[in-house]
Amino acid sequence: MIEALLLLAGLVAVFTTLSIVWILVTEALPFFRRVPLGDFLTDTMWTPLFAEPRYGILPLLAGTLVTTAVALTVAIPAGTIIAIHLSEFASRRLREVVKPALEMLGAVPTVVYGYFALAIVTPFLQKLIPGLPGFNMLSAGLVIGIMIVPYVASVSEDAMRAVPTHMREGSYAMGATRLQTALRVVVPGALSGMAAAYILGISRAVGETMVVAVAAGLQPNLTWDPTESAATITSFIVQVTLGDLPHDSIGYQSIFAAGLVLLIVTLAFNVAGFLLARRFREAY
Repeated sequence: MIEALLLLAGLVAVFTTLSIVWILVTEALPFFRRVPLGDFLTDTMWTPLFAEPRYGILPLLAGTLVTTAVALTVAIPAGTIIAIHLSEFASRRLREVVKPALEMLGAVPTVVYGYFALAIVTPFLQKLIPGLPGFNMLSAGLVIGIMIVPYVASVSEDAMRAVPTHMREGSYAMGATRLQTALRVVVPGALSGMAAAYILGISRAVGETMVVAVAAGLQPNLTWDPTESAATITSFIVQVTLGDLPHDSIGYQSIFAAGLVLLIVTLAFNVAGFLLARRFREAY
């Protein structure tokens, strides 16, 4: 009975994932019957609510990738450094204070982060970058990076602490310092767990909704400049679902096509992270 319950618990996750894929595909197929796939992937305009709609996903995809890249430049270095310090250098008392504080930071509602970006981060950046618009991807990306630091730091620190103690002791016996041991022994030994932390952070950044909706703007704009305003895939989905579009309209169906692209992007990041972690694990 216990084995059956455990199997059922595992199948729930598999069934949920397959259900999400099924819903997105079945709802997106009517959209692609009316909008050619080539136009969807290559058109540089995304105006589904205009009188003459155009459905080019590139502006939304660019906004998603730019905000994610800005977030990762903050979250991965900061989260890794915090994890190394907590695992190898911090005292037990400091660790018991800092780690719960990090996890509490991860529990803050994302809409609060959005208004934090709009009311505090953007005015600060405008002092450093004259002419920066009130809605921009840089501010949203930086705040998303701060938001996912707890995920990266906490999971990475758990992976580092799981490295066997005898590996550290062997490194010390060979004359290595604590920093050398941390960087050359502990980090390679915890690489698979750290890769999982990075993938979790990337997925969290790609799927973030409220921060980009509040701070980055809702205007689709094909640009790779983080100082400009742009919409992301998630912010467009929010924008459409707040309207009164009929369920069988092409505008409503477009959110499933956009969601399918978001799922594929997230899957690509996960596969790339898995392959990279396996390659480095084999190298070490």
